[in-house]
Amino acid sequence: MFKTLFILFFALLSTTAFSQENTAINFEAYDITKVGDQVPDFAFKTIDGKSYTMSELKGKTVLLVFFATWCAPCMKELPQIESKIWEKYKSDDFMVVALGREHSMEEMTTFNTKKGFTFKLGPDPERKIYSQFFKKYIPRNVLINKEGKIIYQKQGFRENDAQNLIKLIEQQVL
Repeated sequence: MFKTLFILFFALLSTTAFSQENTAINFEAYDITKVGDQVPDFAFKTIDGKSYTMSELKGKTVLLVFFATWCAPCMKELPQIESKIWEKYKSDDFMVVALGREHSMEEMTTFNTKKGFTFKLGPDPERKIYSQFFKKYIPRNVLINKEGKIIYQKQGFRENDAQNLIKLIEQQVL
């Protein structure tokens, strides 16, 4: 009897794991904002002590990156954003802002001391900013044009998505 239950339990467990592995997540189901929406106006502070509001950034193209220091995909994505986007397109007309979801200013400062990113980093300790855009999942990227409209938003930084994002940035900045 015990052996039969044991076999049934592991059969059920492996079937469940297999079905979850093959189920694609519809990340857009967790989006609050959509491409074409006006970006919500919010304030944030960066680790260099500067404060911004999105309304003050109208006239600039802004890439928002929502991440967490414990998120493995985020840790792969941020260096790519630094090298493939920020270093190539940084200008007075373009800004990258990475906001640490559920992180304090102190945590963001310590994190960047180790990582050395040169784009703007700031905390979003209570998900107040993140929750205006999404319900769950990170990393998340949002590109806002000079008029304050969202022109791109995706979960993650896959190669194909990165190329689309870079093309949009080039159209906006160059």
